[in-house]
Amino acid sequence: MGNRGMEDLIPLVNRLQDALSSVGQSCSLYLPQIAVVGGQSAGKSSVLENFVGRDFLPRGSGIVTRRPLILQLLSANTEYGEFFHCKGKKFTDFDEIRKEIEAETRRLTGSNKGISPVPINLRIYSPHVLNLTLVDLPGITKVPVGDQPADIEYQIRDMIMQFICKENCLILAVTPANTDLANSDALKLAKDVDPQGYIGVVNRSQKDIDVKKDIKAALLAEKKFFLSHPAYKHMAESMGTPYLQRILNQQLTNHIRDTLPAFRTHLQGQLLDLNKEAEKCKQFSPDDPGQRTKTLLQSVQRLAVDFEKLIEGSGDKVDTVNLSGGARINRIFHEHFPNELVKIELDERKLRREINYAIRNIHGVRTGLFTPDMAFEAIVKKQISRLKGPCIQFVDTVSQELISTVYQCINKLSSFPKLQDETERIVTTEIREQESKCKDQIVLLIDIQLAYINTKHEDFIGFTNAQQMYNQSNKKTAAVMAGNHGAAPPSRLVVIRKGWLTISNIGIMKGGAKEYWFILSAESLSWFKDDEEKEKKYMLPLDNLKLRDVEKGFRSSKFVFAIFNTELRNVYKDYKCLELACYSQEELDSWKASLLQAGVYPEKVTVDGQGNGAPENFTDPQLERQVETIRNLVDSYMSITYKTIKDLMPKTIMHHMINSVKEFISSELLAQLYALGECSALMDESPEQQQHREEVLRKHAALKEALAVIAKFSTSTCTTPLPPPVDSSWIQPSSPTLPRKSVTSGKPVVRGHAPSVPRVHAHTPSPSTDGLQPNRAPPSVPRRHPPAIPKVK
Repeated sequence: MGNRGMEDLIPLVNRLQDALSSVGQSCSLYLPQIAVVGGQSAGKSSVLENFVGRDFLPRGSGIVTRRPLILQLLSANTEYGEFFHCKGKKFTDFDEIRKEIEAETRRLTGSNKGISPVPINLRIYSPHVLNLTLVDLPGITKVPVGDQPADIEYQIRDMIMQFICKENCLILAVTPANTDLANSDALKLAKDVDPQGYIGVVNRSQKDIDVKKDIKAALLAEKKFFLSHPAYKHMAESMGTPYLQRILNQQLTNHIRDTLPAFRTHLQGQLLDLNKEAEKCKQFSPDDPGQRTKTLLQSVQRLAVDFEKLIEGSGDKVDTVNLSGGARINRIFHEHFPNELVKIELDERKLRREINYAIRNIHGVRTGLFTPDMAFEAIVKKQISRLKGPCIQFVDTVSQELISTVYQCINKLSSFPKLQDETERIVTTEIREQESKCKDQIVLLIDIQLAYINTKHEDFIGFTNAQQMYNQSNKKTAAVMAGNHGAAPPSRLVVIRKGWLTISNIGIMKGGAKEYWFILSAESLSWFKDDEEKEKKYMLPLDNLKLRDVEKGFRSSKFVFAIFNTELRNVYKDYKCLELACYSQEELDSWKASLLQAGVYPEKVTVDGQGNGAPENFTDPQLERQVETIRNLVDSYMSITYKTIKDLMPKTIMHHMINSVKEFISSELLAQLYALGECSALMDESPEQQQHREEVLRKHAALKEALAVIAKFSTSTCTTPLPPPVDSSWIQPSSPTLPRKSVTSGKPVVRGHAPSVPRVHAHTPSPSTDGLQPNRAPPSVPRRHPPAIPKVK
């Protein structure tokens, strides 16, 4: 048979398929193939058996081919078959090949006419075949039978389209000669995708099959038919199965040659992506104790480096989505913990009540003339003791964050489950131990603060200054009452809060409530026209003011509170109270807390644990002066303590926990792992990792082999033009061919921008058939120049 100079190039397809079949779906490439398409009992099996020269395909009524069959024909000295799912087993009996196809089909699809898109791979070695790769597809059917679903027609059509719509797939459309070509489903599919002419062949009839007429006799009968028939003898050399084989071989050879550059580029890209991971897999030998020890050492070192980067920060691979462990711990240090301290510091209501009770309890039945320093010390120690809870909670929060950071690093050891578990156990135990030490140190720091109240601290105001602050506060109140314009601007006072509030009761008679910009300081509540703070509307001193809750209106969406004067004076102009509204409960609570900090308390406060509900407001001016003096002293001393604690807490945690754990991982972890006495067992791979490593190495080797195959053939071949098509212009087409239409079933057919390789259609003529279509494209189909044929030098 022909094409001897090019036959060595065709095995490239089969060698590439072998190299890539073990790689898996991630490396699946659309290799050049010839797809055989036709209806049920159209002669597809006969065409394929003619190529092989043997009867080996299942036969029967209805749908017989229920899974795609990828058939590789390879020229060899001996004749046998080999299945991909039975690698290494040679089938020399072709009846056994038929039985294996039937058994493999039933294994996946059952025995009641079910279908499956999973292909069967069969390789036929024979001295009587050309090197071709063909795909036998299920016959086109319209009516479901057996276990077939109701949409069997569309499933088979979609399965066929998955093969023939690939840019590098050749279509062999088989149509019986005793049917009208206009009704051929196979030709319609081929024309919808890419039409290109016909080649007539004569297959065995059912009678020939029944009398066991062999393939050689059938080929001789076919040749005799074309040479003797008056309608075909002038073009007998371009008809028949041998000619079809040569044309298909030429088409496939050219197609392989054209697609080699794209194959090479695609494979090189995959190999480049895989090189780094494959190198790591090669370096690890699970059976080498020395390699296991080396990998253990590298894993622990990498863990130490990763942990340090997450804690200390790094410019490498910066996470732009989430905060790393170190950044989260920093946020705990400088945001969460100070806020917890502020919550304690801002509880003015409770603090004043405790000072009041402390002074009265120290005096007892006596009338005290002086402010007792014992009350100051008792209150300060109680305030300092309250720091233990937030500080211990602070350590717990940092500890959990530290453990989460360690877990994030240890997860990279998932390839070795035992090593991961032991490392996690050892490091977590170390963190818990350091956490306990850190808590002991924190408690010690607070106990040190309680041991001695240093009233000689350079930042402490002292009793004299505290009394002066109280007197100055009274003088400022008098100055404020002298006139708004002469008052000190809010910028000179300590601003507690700023924000928008609506004065709801004043605007009732003036067209509705109005919103103003409010500034709350320790001395006054001022409001402006807007947040530029240029046009001041009023400044209200906070003396003798109290808070009152206002019930929310039925239709109102605002939250309201009122400010009034305890001496029943007007708060603002002719108004006894000022009703202020905001838009959320959170905002309301925030304003009330800020007013509480400024000394504006709720209307009534009952004493905790007392049933008499005695009011907290002071009736004794001397007691009020003493309370205010001690409050100023407590504020001064606690601010020193807060500053000290806020400074020492992060330092203590860094020393006892973070730095200690970091040092432990880098210097002690490996020693403790060795101390377990089973280092080799620690490096046992997980089944998933072992499978992944083997798959990576197999994929890497397959890609290198495929590239080597392509390189070998691409440097040793050249191209020669295809022979011109058979001149059959003397035959007039029975009807013009319509322009190519889009396929209506399933997904739209996408062929790309490059011109497709010509599709060759096999047509089975009979002596009684007239009006044969020509074996080239009809006039209405644009003719393309065939690609060049590579020839082996």
